[in-house]
Amino acid sequence: MRRGWWQDAIFYQIYVRSFADGDGDGVGDLGGVLKRLPHVRDLGADAIWLTPFYRSPMVDAGYDVADPRDVDPVFGTLVDADRVFERAHDLGLKVVVDVVPNHTSHESAWFAAALAAAPGSVERSRYLFRDGRGPNGAEPPNNWLSQFGGPAWTRITEPDGAFGQWYLHLYTPAQPDLNWRNLEVRSEYLSILRFWLDRGVDGFRIDVAHGLVKALGLPDVPDGVPQGWAGRLGHRLPYWDQPEVHDVYRTWRRLLDSYAGPDARIAIAEAWLPEPARLAAYTRPDELHQAFNFPYLLAGWDPDRLREVIDETLHAAGSGGVAPTRATASGGAAPNWVLGNHDVARAVTRFGGGRVGVARARAAALLELALPGSVYLYQGDELGLPEVEDLAAEVRRDPVFLRSGGRLPGRDGCRVPIPWAGHAPPFDFSAGGAPWLPQPASWAELTVEAQERDPDSTLALYRAALRIRRTHPALGVNSTSPWPTWVDGLPAGVLAFTREPGFACAVNLTDGPVSVPVPTGELLLASAPVGPVAGDRLVVPSDTTVWWSSDGRVSG
Repeated sequence: MRRGWWQDAIFYQIYVRSFADGDGDGVGDLGGVLKRLPHVRDLGADAIWLTPFYRSPMVDAGYDVADPRDVDPVFGTLVDADRVFERAHDLGLKVVVDVVPNHTSHESAWFAAALAAAPGSVERSRYLFRDGRGPNGAEPPNNWLSQFGGPAWTRITEPDGAFGQWYLHLYTPAQPDLNWRNLEVRSEYLSILRFWLDRGVDGFRIDVAHGLVKALGLPDVPDGVPQGWAGRLGHRLPYWDQPEVHDVYRTWRRLLDSYAGPDARIAIAEAWLPEPARLAAYTRPDELHQAFNFPYLLAGWDPDRLREVIDETLHAAGSGGVAPTRATASGGAAPNWVLGNHDVARAVTRFGGGRVGVARARAAALLELALPGSVYLYQGDELGLPEVEDLAAEVRRDPVFLRSGGRLPGRDGCRVPIPWAGHAPPFDFSAGGAPWLPQPASWAELTVEAQERDPDSTLALYRAALRIRRTHPALGVNSTSPWPTWVDGLPAGVLAFTREPGFACAVNLTDGPVSVPVPTGELLLASAPVGPVAGDRLVVPSDTTVWWSSDGRVSG
């Protein structure tokens, strides 16, 4: 069976607002993406994932879509989108775009029609409008909470001026949830997918993929069950991961498969679920091609948890951890590994910040790139960018920050624009106005330009790793081997595995140097300087990953 292009691909996420500004207004756009695509090619990526560039009032940075078939003027035009797609393909890059099916913008034509229509109308049936509880319907229909804080329901004023029904919004009131039990909604989104497939995109990243279908009757969340982050990861809430959502994705898969050609069109689920086994349900043979491996992202710098998640991931993908070489038990849904995206603090900061955080982020990158399957990189991680934690309240835009009254920092800190060149902001991000979020002056040493002059930079490490991954017979698309074989008998806090033919990876997650056994061969790459080989031993510093190539096998 021919291996799907996505199964070993390196996906590079472009957060369009913060990648590059082509028109000088301080906001990243499609013109900027077009200019900077060679950076992604030179890095060694196989595909780009573009965050939403559709028409939107930008309450949630474009994830509140008013018109999913047009480009917002702040980002450019449909012609600009077509140029990005064409240029990416010319550079050998596949193109994945975001689709946001859980909700629309409150400025969409559908929601305007719903507000103007009567209760029980066709227009309202596209959304989740309900009568309130209590006297005069003054209380929300149930106890669901918004993921951005506050209740998940907003009451409208009816066209006659009277207090009216409530509508559901799991995020902001500007993002009303659609009713995915409505066949018109399902048909509309198939049409949206066709629109972009016909323009040449290679796939879709599905926002809130686990949230489309809500439990029948919209029941209350039981008392004592948390609804925030802990609830999402620890409970099956009535608005997440309902079984009927899989009917939607079976239909989408049939549409994707109908686009015949040498390479498949794919879909990737953003589904924040606690276990790889539950994620695997989204990637059954007749559903989606991948689901982001968020358990791996959340594992932290913990050797036991990392090994556990790696084993669980491989087990879910390969039926007990024994994987065929060309297809997996979940229908081609090879494992994937994620360290960052636009919704979480940057890896450098999550791993401790400062020099320790940088060292761990570099080591973590080599670990995930040594594992079988595909890898999702977030723009700027290849530069070792930290989270910007000291943004002033007046410049923050994230509704998480705004709706919590500043109690929660939100996600702006991982969305600060990329530094490309120069010694001071805007670091060639924009030729005109100040960036929409301010860049730290300290980023002068982290620009692409500065790191290209430094052979020991994080950018140089990523480029070297991706080059080796593309050429070594045990890695990436070249690999015909089964899953990694763990090396046992090593000191606590050290993870090591081999992949055939002739590759070994060792990670020291402790706070001190560790001597590890190595076979006859050569050091391919290390995330930090390592000492010389003494006999069959190599001293690996703390928070360091090494890649080794040989004809032998490592043993404890």
